[in-house]
Amino acid sequence: MDVIIVILVLVTLGLGIAGGYLVPYILTQRGVLAARQSASSVLDDAEEQKKRLLLEGQEGALKLRTSTEQELRERRSEVQRQESRLGNREEQLERRGEALERNEHSLSQKNSEVDELKAELEQAVGKEQDQLETIAGLSMNDARDQIVRRAEDEVQHELARRYRDVEQSFKEEADQNARKVLTLAIHRLASDVVSENTTAAVPLPNDEMKGRLIGREGRNIRAIEAATGVDLIIDDTPEAVTVSSFDPIRREVAKIALAYLIRDGRIQPSRIEETVAKAQTEVEETIWKEGERATFECGVRGMNPDVVRLLGRLKYRYSYGENILQHSIEVSLLAGMLAAEIGANVEVAKGGGLLHDIGKALTHEVEGTHAEIGADVAKRYGIPDAIRQAIMEHHDEEMGSVEAFLVAAADAISAARPGSRKDSMEHYMQRLQALEDVANSFPGIERSYAIQAGREVRVMVQPDVVDDITAANLARDLVKKIEETLTFPGQIKVTVIRETRNIEFAK
Repeated sequence: MDVIIVILVLVTLGLGIAGGYLVPYILTQRGVLAARQSASSVLDDAEEQKKRLLLEGQEGALKLRTSTEQELRERRSEVQRQESRLGNREEQLERRGEALERNEHSLSQKNSEVDELKAELEQAVGKEQDQLETIAGLSMNDARDQIVRRAEDEVQHELARRYRDVEQSFKEEADQNARKVLTLAIHRLASDVVSENTTAAVPLPNDEMKGRLIGREGRNIRAIEAATGVDLIIDDTPEAVTVSSFDPIRREVAKIALAYLIRDGRIQPSRIEETVAKAQTEVEETIWKEGERATFECGVRGMNPDVVRLLGRLKYRYSYGENILQHSIEVSLLAGMLAAEIGANVEVAKGGGLLHDIGKALTHEVEGTHAEIGADVAKRYGIPDAIRQAIMEHHDEEMGSVEAFLVAAADAISAARPGSRKDSMEHYMQRLQALEDVANSFPGIERSYAIQAGREVRVMVQPDVVDDITAANLARDLVKKIEETLTFPGQIKVTVIRETRNIEFAK
């Protein structure tokens, strides 16, 4: 038994020793085999990469060669084209050189011919001059002296006539110095004169809207009249309703409210009250803005807000179709310019002109003339006495100050401007026609036109009948006849035009 154990132990030891040698050897052989396989794979990859790189290099070289050959072909083509153009230019230059030589030769021949003709002309002129001297019995010097003496006489006559005309013009200018102040101020103003028309008609989209405005048993129309204080006249006029009221501001509020209601379509008593309140607010804002605009445009500062608001109410007042606010602005500007021309107080003149009709904003509320009401308003709101005096006296025959007279004069000028009032339009057209008739009454007049609202008349004369000197005399005669036969504000510029035309036809 012990022997068996010993044998087993020895066998076991032998197997362990053999395993200790065999296992590393096997592992080593496997590692060598794996390394050889890896090296073989790396070599294969390197060979494939080498082949790929060689192939890519050959392709790149081929592409480079192809592009280089293409570029060379293009450059050769461009060189050939340049050579062709240069050859064409050389041919053109040669042809131009030949043409220049021919022209130079032709020019030299023409110069020779011109020299010959010039010599012949000089000989002919000399012969003609000798013949003229023989016929006239005068030498060239004697004829020249006579012409000079005749020209001196004509120049002296012309100078004498010019001196007379200048002297006469100075006399006329001295007589018109007083009127120049007014006319200069009028021309400096250069404002547009537009006769505005008031209307109480409100357009309707259709006749069905009339029934909606009246409402059931007339409740809507009663609510509108009660809220606005106007009378609505719904008659047979198609698609329109008439607003009637002595107060222009109420009438304007009613017109705006009706426009809102018609556009909205919801017409009922509660809606009517809201719309009327909105229209009143809008009109009040417009009144304030218009009053501020008027004071800013006229340069009148330090005005009481209540006076500014009264001034804005004049936007809705008219006199003979003329808007009173626009008229007041124009009077203020004219009065200020007149005051500046004669050295009066410009601020007083402007203020008096702007507020001279302020009483018309209250004439339907307070008894008295608009001048008296305006003076009371000026006193109530602390307007300076000089301005209040101009407001009070702008319709009086006797004025207490120069500024009051200027305000009255500016008021008359503004009211008399052509087209400013409806009732003067017919007279304005008659005056223009009379102005053209006076111009056409002279002989040699081809046609005449009255322009610039009658402040200028342009007269075209017949050039074969009227010469330049006669045209100057005609202008003076026309001015005299206008002054003697016509009544006009400011001054009238007379322009006489003499035009000659030479017309020929090319065939």
